Amino acid sequence: MGVYEIGLLVVGIALLGTAILPRLLEHRPLSFPIVYMTTGFLLFAFLPGTPTLEPVENAHLTERLTELVVIISLMGAGLKLDRPFSLRSWSSTWRLLVVALPLTAALVAVLAWGVLGLLPATAILLGAVVSPTDPVLASGIEAGAPLTEIEEEQDPSHRWGSVRFALTSEAGLNDGLAFPLTNLAIAVAGASLLAPEEWLADWLLVDVGYKIVVGTLIGYAIGHLMARLLFRIPATKSVAELMGRGEEVMAGVEALATTLIAYGVTEQLHGYGFIAVFVAALALRHAEWEHDYYVELHDFAVLAERLLMATVLVLFGGAIAGGLLAPLTVGGALVGLALLLVIRPVVGILSLVGTSASWPERIVVGAFGIRGIGSFYYLSHALAESSFQEIELVVAANQLWAIVGFVVLSSIVVHGISSSAVMDALDRWKEQGGGTPTDADAETS
Repeated sequence: MGVYEIGLLVVGIALLGTAILPRLLEHRPLSFPIVYMTTGFLLFAFLPGTPTLEPVENAHLTERLTELVVIISLMGAGLKLDRPFSLRSWSSTWRLLVVALPLTAALVAVLAWGVLGLLPATAILLGAVVSPTDPVLASGIEAGAPLTEIEEEQDPSHRWGSVRFALTSEAGLNDGLAFPLTNLAIAVAGASLLAPEEWLADWLLVDVGYKIVVGTLIGYAIGHLMARLLFRIPATKSVAELMGRGEEVMAGVEALATTLIAYGVTEQLHGYGFIAVFVAALALRHAEWEHDYYVELHDFAVLAERLLMATVLVLFGGAIAGGLLAPLTVGGALVGLALLLVIRPVVGILSLVGTSASWPERIVVGAFGIRGIGSFYYLSHALAESSFQEIELVVAANQLWAIVGFVVLSSIVVHGISSSAVMDALDRWKEQGGGTPTDADAETS
């Protein structure tokens, strides 16, 4: 079987799964990613003629494919959020970004350096790529479609908010904020002949300052522009009529357009496109607030995301069948498990200390920091950007892919099996009065 035929088979599996899996897996201890990954493994392990998938040798292709999945997922995540943006109401998000993200990256880097013996830049890179919560694989714990939680979010008794909001907003923003950490690893690897002050200032001013600001401003501007086009001009109807088809055919396509425009413009200006896409989604979402068309935008983004996600996960399963995890050592596996079972849960819980979140809510937020396709993107991006000057990263590429692949595989299995049952149990507990904020809690929030 040729590569072309295998490609058609992968796309066909993705389409079929998108159509039937939502009905089959709802409220069951199984998830889309587990099914797709297992299918890919079986397909590439037992079907004659399937090629060996090598993400190390195809870093640029891996980078572009995972990049597309992540940016579309970020649009869908931003459109889900029914809470108005403010520093106070988004306090759980800021805590997870300011405390959990850098602490996770730092602790993993220390373990990678101390336990695995990785060089400093390589250890920093490993910490950076596994630190963000993934927006792609978190569908089982994310907020619902637009308008489904708007009454809850407007209820003043919900001072802290929901677990789903915290994880969705965290996943939306930290996939952009992990970029400075990834770029730090590249800078450290290439700075062997430079004094620290020569590259550190550039990293702080450009990678931390300029790129974040540009991503935020461009995303905000494009989100507002698209909102004006959508809600002040009958754009959807006009496009549908020009196509000579019913209006429903093109409904929601503006979500994909906004994603690509925000990302493309921001990257051309050397800003962080991930941040731009999520901010654009928030700006678009907040324009008319209770307009029904947000559901169409969200559904279109989710459909595109699921198709691409399925493709990537089938290929991930194929890469595992081809030996992706072969360089994994016992130490690498222990570092990966420490991240998922100890580091992320602990720093996630610590991030929410002092809020009115109940302890069960804090535990769930900490435990469900899912790792996924975003980690694949960051690793492939760093390796694709590395040259002879950053040779230490390239030398460790197979080891890094094995550890990151193991982390994502473990997260898919552990979180995929448990997320539905845990979230259902948490919802029942809250319906029975658990977690209702007290006056004392409100004072600490």
